[in-house]
Amino acid sequence: MPDPIQISIVTPTYNERENVALLAEEIFGILATCDDIDAELIIVDDNSPDGTGEIADGLAKVNDRFHVLHRQEKDGLGRAYCAGFAWALEHGYEFVFEMDCDFSHDPDDIPRFIDKANAENADLVLGSRYCEGIRVINWPISRLLLSICATKYVKIITGMPFTDPTGGFKCFRRRALEAIDLDRIRANGYSFQVELTHILWRTGHTIAEVPIIFTDRFIGTSKMSGKIVREAVWMVWRLWLQNGLRRWPRKKK
Repeated sequence: MPDPIQISIVTPTYNERENVALLAEEIFGILATCDDIDAELIIVDDNSPDGTGEIADGLAKVNDRFHVLHRQEKDGLGRAYCAGFAWALEHGYEFVFEMDCDFSHDPDDIPRFIDKANAENADLVLGSRYCEGIRVINWPISRLLLSICATKYVKIITGMPFTDPTGGFKCFRRRALEAIDLDRIRANGYSFQVELTHILWRTGHTIAEVPIIFTDRFIGTSKMSGKIVREAVWMVWRLWLQNGLRRWPRKKK
């Protein structure tokens, strides 16, 4: 029997004390039934004032597959993910996931990402809320329309063909993250999702999508802000310029 696939799940947290233990319990419970997957969870906490980091430390003491990275201040989603990615690469994982802590992403979907990556030899698998229809639960119509319009905006400006380039549930193959200079990533809000996907797409990496059901958080508050939206508006133009005004990859896939 082949060795289990080594995966890490990187989850940034800021004021997620109600969710962090429940998420860990669900992830490890689901993956305990998968003999071909060996998973570890990496929490990247931005000095949450509600004690999320201390709760995570307690979980790490009783579970050696649970790791906590502490940052001194709230420094943005992009920086948190880059810190987690760097840790995962240093420790030799073959697949590295992005996943929210608020249960908007279903841990049950994790094996499907691995299956898709292996079936298509994909470097990146995107979890899509808009593949095979709109698959979003508990969002107000205003937030849904904002997301749909943002998706169309990104696709028009950059040329990326994906149904959900702004989503945050992703699976990177190790070789894909190694091809990105994480120190040069500029975006730090939700446009971080677009930047990493665009870098891989424009350099000829293979990207696949799997349909997911996205459920908005029931506990805690959204981290969306006007600053994040403004960053995203200008980010796509910068990516277009970086790609030499092309709306297609520099290299053939």
